[in-house]
Amino acid sequence: MITITKTFLPKIEEFQSILARAWQSKWVTNRGELVLELEKRIKDYLSVSNIIATTNGTIPLQIAIKLFANQGEVITTPFSYVASTSSIVWEGATPVFVDIDPEYLTIDETKIEAAITNKTTAILATHVFGNPCNVEVIESIAKRHNLKVIYDAAHCFGVLYKNKSVFNYGDISTCSFHATKLFHTAEGGAMFCNDKDIYHKLFYSHNFGHNGALSFHGLGINGKMSELQAAMGLAVLPHVPLILKERKKVVDIYLSKLDSDKLQFLKIRENTNWNYAYFPIIFESEGVLLQVEKALNSNNIIPRRYFYPSLNNLTYVDNVRMSVSDSISKRILCLPLYLGLKVSELNKLCLIINENISQP
Repeated sequence: MITITKTFLPKIEEFQSILARAWQSKWVTNRGELVLELEKRIKDYLSVSNIIATTNGTIPLQIAIKLFANQGEVITTPFSYVASTSSIVWEGATPVFVDIDPEYLTIDETKIEAAITNKTTAILATHVFGNPCNVEVIESIAKRHNLKVIYDAAHCFGVLYKNKSVFNYGDISTCSFHATKLFHTAEGGAMFCNDKDIYHKLFYSHNFGHNGALSFHGLGINGKMSELQAAMGLAVLPHVPLILKERKKVVDIYLSKLDSDKLQFLKIRENTNWNYAYFPIIFESEGVLLQVEKALNSNNIIPRRYFYPSLNNLTYVDNVRMSVSDSISKRILCLPLYLGLKVSELNKLCLIINENISQP
């Protein structure tokens, strides 16, 4: 079976040799030496100012919203994983959706300002499939209206925009290190920021609010990464260059073999060094998508309708029409993409798609 993704696992001996250090120290959580080492290595690898490793990729969103949305209105995208919207609602704020660009699939920056009210406190935008938002325009809008910018950068490990990590943009960037991501800690995530005061707030917020053992800076929760997770990250990180190289090969085959006359591919923003996080294709209609998906499934190939449904249609938000996102979400399918896919498998997959791409 060919699935949408397959977790990269280093040789078990590599993982065990790192994990043994936690056994020797008998320190398995509360920011032990493995978490500290992982943070330093990621900082060096990505050339970022600050990082806080967390137990998953959703906690950083929740912390950022808790700190800076102030239960107000948060401008956000309807085209993202559900955590982008559910975290806003979970923290008592109100999502205000702005439609997406039909080519880049990121929030349409030209429509943000019209959605701002006196209740707006933040902008939460997603770098979709690792494709950066128009960060310059968003920053300009945020400054004019005194808003915080939070980027859901779950897909962005290794992405460069204008020769620097995309995590360096916005007030806060969050990332997922889930097992489905190209870099992972089995389950995990991180928060990134440049500002020292924001870093301080993020840090104590993910550690119960602690200021030492017996006092507290303020309110906090438990978002800490464990040593076991960090061990996996330390074992995977050296393989990231190979992972990126092999994923690019898969994408190149898709681009060369699939019928580009009947499919729309993701347009990568200019000045971006992409990480080949996902390979979405957009069909002419939902009917064609379902026809292709059925044909793939019958050959034990499992793509994913990612992202579907458009988040403005969730039951716990005010349902507003988002014409572009509503349409794209019904017609988009992410294809299998991971290290280890064979050329023969990819050729077969592309042939099935091309043979079933006509209107039903």
